Amino acid sequence: MRTSLRLIALMLCAFALPAAKAFGQNLSASITAPYRIVPNITYVTANNFEAKLDMYSRTDTQAPQPTIIFIHGGGWTGGSKETQLFNLMPYLEMGWNAVNVEYRLARVSEAPAAVEDCLCALRWVIRNAKQYGFDAGKLVVSGGSAGGHLALTTGMMPASAGFDRQCPGTEQLKVAAIVDWYGITDVADLLDGENMRAYAVQWLGSRPDRVEVARRLSPLTYVRAGIPPIISIQGDADPVVPYSHSVRLQEALQKAGIDHELVTIPGGKHGNFTRAENQKAYVAIKAFLAKHGLTSAISSN
Repeated sequence: MRTSLRLIALMLCAFALPAAKAFGQNLSASITAPYRIVPNITYVTANNFEAKLDMYSRTDTQAPQPTIIFIHGGGWTGGSKETQLFNLMPYLEMGWNAVNVEYRLARVSEAPAAVEDCLCALRWVIRNAKQYGFDAGKLVVSGGSAGGHLALTTGMMPASAGFDRQCPGTEQLKVAAIVDWYGITDVADLLDGENMRAYAVQWLGSRPDRVEVARRLSPLTYVRAGIPPIISIQGDADPVVPYSHSVRLQEALQKAGIDHELVTIPGGKHGNFTRAENQKAYVAIKAFLAKHGLTSAISSN
């Protein structure tokens, strides 16, 4: 019988720490650290919607740990954090903490709600770093597809963009690196022409200023000196997000002097990569993060 990931997550919490450790070991022999798991923490309320996140924190050390903040995809119109559990596993293998984020979808609030929510999630992580053992200097934001876009905007947007104004607190929003899986980098490119995508049209709606809003929500708009290093992964035959989005981002990062890397999956579609292709991607990701000092000081083994 197929068990939903939502149920699995709830089961982890119900059985507490020993069971959480055992579950991880069933999936990967490399996950040996015990984790405290707290699901469905409300990090912001907007439009009567309580945006929630799940928190995974190591319990075998008092030292703050590098933390991955993962954002699900779904074209800003679908998807859920409960489907992303396995994307956290490579980081749990490395002994990192993890935060799994949901946000307002288009049916609840159109753009820019998702961008605003994810910025609020980052501020929640920074504000609660001491309580949950997050190393605020080693926060990495990641996601796939629309989640990749949101990871980029979360890590790249300056305070002057104004999208964090509804977020509780005043902490500066900053991450150490971004891991982008086939994320959208030019939202306006998806509203008309040969690259038009229905999910982008739905997210922006029929507002008369949709092109200007799309530009303000595009990661390419915020490439500049001082942003975090970025590694992107995408198949060059992606039918959902044009591969050119990753290429253009790399070109802009190069001009701005930002450390960057593009892992191209030859013939790869929109995710659903083979085991070997995923292994290739994670080898590159781990090396990229290590180059920037983003490793756990305490082994999980």
